[in-house]
This record gives sequence, C-alpha cells and structure tokens, in this order.
Amino acid sequence: MLQGFHTAGVIEAGCDEAGRGCLAGPVFAAAVILPEGFQHPLLRDSKKMTASMREEANALIREIAVSWATGYADPEEIDRINILNASFLAMHRAIAQLARVPESLLIDGNRFKPFQKIPFHCIVKGDGIYASIAAASILAKTGRDEYMRDQSRHFPHYGWDQNKGYPTEAHREAIRQLGPSPLHRMSFRLLPAGVQGELF
Repeated sequence: MLQGFHTAGVIEAGCDEAGRGCLAGPVFAAAVILPEGFQHPLLRDSKKMTASMREEANALIREIAVSWATGYADPEEIDRINILNASFLAMHRAIAQLARVPESLLIDGNRFKPFQKIPFHCIVKGDGIYASIAAASILAKTGRDEYMRDQSRHFPHYGWDQNKGYPTEAHREAIRQLGPSPLHRMSFRLLPAGVQGELF
C-alpha cells in the first residue's frame, strides 16, 4: 500500500513526468493534491499498470483530488534547454495551475529546480511509494498518451498510436525511411550510430 503523505498536516502535491525517453512529442508532467491520507488500490506506479487500469485511475484521480493539473514542454523547448530542464519546466507549469497552493512538493526522482520557494522532497521511485506521486504519474502518462494518439492521426507512419514516440524498432525504421517529423526531438539520437537516414 502506498503512503498517504510525507508530512502530516501539510498540503502536499505529488509531481511526476512522462515521456523523457521518447524520440518525439512533448514531455508531460502532472501535479496532484490528494485528500490527506487518501488510499485506493488503483493507485500505483503507472508503469506497472495496463492502459485500461490507467484510464480508470485517471478518472478516479480527477474526481477525488483536491486539485490536479498537467503541463508540458514541447520538442522545441526540449531541444533548446535539454530534456532534464524541460521536465522541470513541465512540472513547474503543472504546479502553477493548481487551484490550491501546495505547502510542500513531492518530486519523483533525484533532482528538481525549486518552484516559487515551495519546499520540496525528491524521492527516487517515489511513484511506487507515495500516493500523490503515483497519481501524478498516472495523469502525466495518460495525458501524454492521449496527445500522441491524437498526433498519430496527422503523422500516421511513425506508429505513435502504438509506441507513443518511444524508440521502438518500427519507429526508428520510419524515421530512417521518411526523416523526422516536426514533433521529433532533433537533439536526441533518432537513429542508432551507423544507421543512415534522411535527417534534415
């Protein structure tokens, strides 16, 4: 069972991101304030859930959360400031949209850039420890997956409805044959070393 809070009596927002390892599309983040001590069997690390489980949990979180929000950084921003800083930017944008100002932030991972002097705690694999971080991971993942499915209609050859922009063999083969789309991250190695493609 996930822990309901880090510090009792404090308004905590869990924060997580999705899509750092993708070759295309934005990096998404979410921030979630749950009712203090909230527990539910649906809440867990989003990477350990099926798509249908995430969708069910996504609906639950949006219904019961004290406040929730998502934010993202687009591929141009990722290329300009790098993926780590873009992840922080996406988290900042999500936190800034919360209807209630958190008194503490629980960040999944080991690094974070402070946001408006709000105290924060970095927790490695926090989405498997704290309910609010797990909730944020679910919202970030479902939000990004929905975005990539929608974009796949405009760029169908890359298979984003299936791979969501991650570096699968089929995705890279499409890049090799067709070149990158406007949503590809040009600062990433889109093709393995030694593989020729039309990257322009």
